[in-house]
Amino acid sequence: MASSSEVKLGSSKPMIATQEEMMEAKLAIPNRDQCAHLLIPLNKCRVAEFYLPWKCEPERHAYEKCEYELVMERMLQMQKIRELEEKKKKALGKLPQGSPIPLIPSTSNS
Repeated sequence: MASSSEVKLGSSKPMIATQEEMMEAKLAIPNRDQCAHLLIPLNKCRVAEFYLPWKCEPERHAYEKCEYELVMERMLQMQKIRELEEKKKKALGKLPQGSPIPLIPSTSNS
């Protein structure tokens, strides 16, 4: 069970497409994520429409929106992880030996 100081990893989106459906659609391994159920009809549409860029726009938009939401969710999780690590460092009172130099220096105003 996760405590209040831990970040829940993984996506909140359910996996809709099954492994069999993804294998049948010949999706590449990196594309077998929570948005695969949108990529399968998009690829079918692309083949049917000879990959014309102005065709299949609703399917493409739905797939790209799903992928964007997954990326944003991962970024928020990483931000929470960094904030928790920063809190732990402040609780210890100093940075451990060999820690990286922060990219954004702290100013006297912060």
